[in-house]
Amino acid sequence: MHVWRKRMSRRMTVIFHDEDLYTGLKIEAVKRRLSASDLIAEAVKELLESREDFKLIPIIEESRAEYNKKGGRTWDEVSGDLKRDIEKRAKKK
Repeated sequence: MHVWRKRMSRRMTVIFHDEDLYTGLKIEAVKRRLSASDLIAEAVKELLESREDFKLIPIIEESRAEYNKKGGRTWDEVSGDLKRDIEKRAKKK
């Protein structure tokens, strides 16, 4: 099942109380060959994505704590084991 999304255009007025911020936005938009609106939308998307990443921090810390408590193996160890297993299987053929 495909869900088709219509591209929505919404209007919002942004008031800049800092003239330097407004000027910086316009200059950056010109440098990137984007409209100021597109540049603001890009910044908002990045902000929302970083907030999602921020929510993962407790999960990552919990995983690290479990690793430190129970022990674990490094990727190099796992990778080495996989390579040895592949070599063993190849020799058996």
